[in-house]
Amino acid sequence: MYDDIPEARRQTVPQTASSPARGNPALLIGSCIGLLVIAVGAAFAIGFFKPEPSQSKVENGPNTSPTGGTDTPSTPDTTLGHFSYKVAPENELQAITADNRIRLRSAAAQAYKQMSSAAAADGVKLQALSGFRTVDDQDYLFFKVKEERAQGAQQRAKVSAPPGRSEHHTGYAMDIGDATQTDAHVNVAFEETRAFDWLQKNAPRYSFELSFPKGNSQGVSYEPWHWRYVGDKDSLETFYNARNLKS
Repeated sequence: MYDDIPEARRQTVPQTASSPARGNPALLIGSCIGLLVIAVGAAFAIGFFKPEPSQSKVENGPNTSPTGGTDTPSTPDTTLGHFSYKVAPENELQAITADNRIRLRSAAAQAYKQMSSAAAADGVKLQALSGFRTVDDQDYLFFKVKEERAQGAQQRAKVSAPPGRSEHHTGYAMDIGDATQTDAHVNVAFEETRAFDWLQKNAPRYSFELSFPKGNSQGVSYEPWHWRYVGDKDSLETFYNARNLKS
């Protein structure tokens, strides 16, 4: 058909050198990929895309601090479910019994005396059974009693903390009984006493809380007689920081 058009009216196509891209499909594809790589690189450079951290780094790696540094993840320091505690200084301890045998830190001592007086006014007689303990005291209660009772370490740890890991070291923890039911002292039966019922309802008014309730996360046996003071900055941080930070 092209030959039927008169020569004067024929449109001729200018003869130009073909570009490498047009002449070679492989080069065309390569050029497109190169442009795409350059575009993606530029996008990363100006912050359009941010790489997702790997799952292992999110779960186990360092955390970025507000100041731009990194913080090493903290894990609780525990032995057989018990946290590490510093021993209270002797000069901060105050007697809560007439014989001066049982002592607490001054803030806890004052709070307990107020709580005991309030209970007495309601006809309930609280009895302090134990307060501050030295590491040597706890060493005996854990290791010697464990041997005397032929208990394994894990079994003993359910009812007594290893030395250095008892809340009693802090001077903020104590064991409380009902003076009218001595057979329930340091026994789960204490939960059936008037003293325990009163403590459940009123102890928070004096900043005392139960340390080892039923099903506690530490795996320590239920101890309705064991209470701790959390009524000031130091006592609160002593117990709750121990659950979050490795010492």
